[in-house]
Amino acid sequence: MSIEQLDPPTRVYNPGRTVAWLAKQVEIALTDVDLSLSQYRILGVLVEGSAVSSALAERLAVRPPSVTSVIDGLVARGLVERTHSEDDRRRVALALTPEGVAVLGTANQAVNDRLEDIASGLGSTKGSKALDNLSLWHDALRALRERQGR
Repeated sequence: MSIEQLDPPTRVYNPGRTVAWLAKQVEIALTDVDLSLSQYRILGVLVEGSAVSSALAERLAVRPPSVTSVIDGLVARGLVERTHSEDDRRRVALALTPEGVAVLGTANQAVNDRLEDIASGLGSTKGSKALDNLSLWHDALRALRERQGR
């Protein structure tokens, strides 16, 4: 097998590579607000309501210890708070603090600005279409989550 067969020229469209490349652009945008992609994903889930670590891990398709270490950093920064359940002290709910909500809003804006800047290189019509097509992926991912019962 030749190198060309293993790694086709970059001009060839590959959805998986495009998504990975796009994810890297999101990571770059998040550096301006001092968040990792994992932190951003967790804040994005918690804005929908409080959760426990195990549910977060399942929703994000990662192992619970991974969530715990990221949560520890978010708690230390004052973006997330842990609250013990009154009826079961072992159960700890996680929720965004007001500062967490503000940082998430800033992060969302930074990511949106980055994506809009990238799309603007296509011109007005194609750039708008590229951004609109992301909403289709959003809908597809929500439908997947509903089918999976998450």
